[in-house]
Amino acid sequence: MPNYYPVMLDIRDRLAIVVGGDQVAAEKAAALSASGARVRVISPDFCNELLQQAENRRVTLQRKAYEPGDLAGAFVVIAAINDLRLAEAIQAETQEHGQLLNIVDIPRYCSFIMPSVLRREQLTIAVSTEGASPGLAKRIRQSLEEIFPPAYGTYLRLASLARTHLRDKGVSYSKRDDFFGDFYTSDILGNLIEGNTTEAIALVAALLKDYGIDLPAGTLETEFSKEKKDVSSNAQT
Repeated sequence: MPNYYPVMLDIRDRLAIVVGGDQVAAEKAAALSASGARVRVISPDFCNELLQQAENRRVTLQRKAYEPGDLAGAFVVIAAINDLRLAEAIQAETQEHGQLLNIVDIPRYCSFIMPSVLRREQLTIAVSTEGASPGLAKRIRQSLEEIFPPAYGTYLRLASLARTHLRDKGVSYSKRDDFFGDFYTSDILGNLIEGNTTEAIALVAALLKDYGIDLPAGTLETEFSKEKKDVSSNAQT
């Protein structure tokens, strides 16, 4: 029986606090910031990467040792520390306030644990061994990188665009499911991997036509280019 319930947290514009100033803390802070959290890092000292993140306004730094009360207002807390007494103090504060807590490599103090994550834009694949072997989870995730190449990001954006047209035209759920079965077995992804985006879009347009949506490939390509620009603009803000 599994010991953990997998979820995806929306932490956009929520306060996330990282306790610790080393490279591990920097990795945790960067991941939180990339997911839209407001990140504060508490530590007497900071590694160069954290200093760079602060210079780029990705995180704010609070140069001090942790004290009870420092975690006020945080939605999620991650501690990259080795001090068990400090871990106990942080756990006590987060339990008192119902905050989510992960203490790196000390699962008995955690209310959640961090999986090894593979991201391809909107595609997220998380691999967890429930803390038994994070190193093995990392290697399983690395093996998946070949199965899910970077082109999957574009592949999903095309799928999302096609889904919008299917829904707007009132195509039933069962027919939409059939469409994505055909989408999945088509050569769309293969073309994207080879860099043939125009051909991939033409295949999407042809597939949509099979389902009663007559949309010129050129129109679909224009829509896709606009959506791509919007995604890039949002990622930079």
